[in-house]
Amino acid sequence: MTNSNKPSTNASSGGITADDPTVYVAGHRGLVGGAIWRAFEDKGGVDLVSRASSQLDLRDRNATFEFVADTRPETVIISAGKVGGILANSTYPVDFLSDNVLIAVNLLDACHAADVERVLYLGSSCIYPKMAPQPISEDSMLTGALEPTNEAYAIAKIAGILHVQGYRRQYGRNWVSAMPTNLYGPGDNFDTTAGHVLPSMMAKFHAASRSGEPVVLWGSGSPRREFLHVDDLASALLTVLEKYDAPEPINVGTGSDVSILELAGMISDAVGGDLQVEWDRSKPDGTPRKLLDVGRLNELGWTPSIQLREGIQQTYDWYKNDVTVSS
Repeated sequence: MTNSNKPSTNASSGGITADDPTVYVAGHRGLVGGAIWRAFEDKGGVDLVSRASSQLDLRDRNATFEFVADTRPETVIISAGKVGGILANSTYPVDFLSDNVLIAVNLLDACHAADVERVLYLGSSCIYPKMAPQPISEDSMLTGALEPTNEAYAIAKIAGILHVQGYRRQYGRNWVSAMPTNLYGPGDNFDTTAGHVLPSMMAKFHAASRSGEPVVLWGSGSPRREFLHVDDLASALLTVLEKYDAPEPINVGTGSDVSILELAGMISDAVGGDLQVEWDRSKPDGTPRKLLDVGRLNELGWTPSIQLREGIQQTYDWYKNDVTVSS
């Protein structure tokens, strides 16, 4: 939920003038918020605002209301929140529930008080039932039990979606929610215990390529997951802001998935070397399959441009050059 201050602008990117609409990206320094910020910079024609967490704690209701009232943005994108992988979610359910509910409620209420015209709230594909029919349609929300390993985070995100829908119904706000699939890309969290599956796996393979030790991965490798490059997500969200206006959330993904075993192979190829993999079947697999139905998004005219293998190689090159070199 951290942001940098306003960036400088120049004429070559279209410039920013006093007449440009103000866009507040909550969570600018995160994986998603950073990509959204870059997408708006590339597009031009908006005045981007942000605050670092040291300047604004979105869990602080009074501070959040004051910031939004002072800034008066026309558009707010809520990508801030506490995120993590299976282990982090299982270990700290109170933190994942409390922090994410507070951030959503404070920001949405502050946006209403400041009469913000357009809000885009980002949820997560974990809001859908563990055994939802595949591919998962937006109508599947609240139709079954959640995956136990991240249900606290999922409940918090569902609360945010219902809050958005409530503002639409009670006050006529044209605010929307988007549900991204599993994300990856430069700027991700590559912690092997707290990160999500793809970056954590990448860090393990990188370490093994240096040590010669086997790569130990959780579960059986059989679950199937969908992965979307974060720059593709940002591109899709700009399309959603421009073209989508409905109470139902809209899924954002690629429409295709791979097994965790196949993913491991792609990451191994990107890292290089003959690496041995061991599967720790005492650890949970999580949801057997999680593939989103992206029909609504495709109807808006958007499709992804970065293929998974290409995106993995790009992400590993960034990790190798920007993270491991500086650490």
